Amino acid sequence: MTRFLIALLSVALMAYLFQVEAVPLRSRQIGDIQCNVARLKTVSSLAATKSALQEIDTSNSTTTGTAVTAAQSGLDSASAGIKTIAGALLTGQTAPATARDQVKTGLLAAQSALGGITTGDAAVTEAQTKLNDTIAAGSDVVSDCN
Repeated sequence: MTRFLIALLSVALMAYLFQVEAVPLRSRQIGDIQCNVARLKTVSSLAATKSALQEIDTSNSTTTGTAVTAAQSGLDSASAGIKTIAGALLTGQTAPATARDQVKTGLLAAQSALGGITTGDAAVTEAQTKLNDTIAAGSDVVSDCN
């Protein structure tokens, strides 16, 4: 009789344990492999763009110097937006739309500033190419990371 009661209590306890609902996991927006590759490309392309921007000779033209400074400001703004997004993702929060807009605005400001340099310098062309790569990678993030 004792074995029967222990078996019955065990079955009842197991049935109770399976009835407990698990707490739903929060969506972390971490993304799939394609999304994370696009994010990595964006960050690495942004760093390459900043590096290429430093190679532009601004000693001969104040206009070029002003444009490079404006482009650096745009890239710094984009970097700040990316940091905000990364911080949100790592803490399981939704990436703020304002940070996404900040990245976009910063990249477009840098593109506009670099577009205003007409010296034909190879360093300017290289910086523009790197910036276009960054913008393309950012567009991939938008399309791949839902």
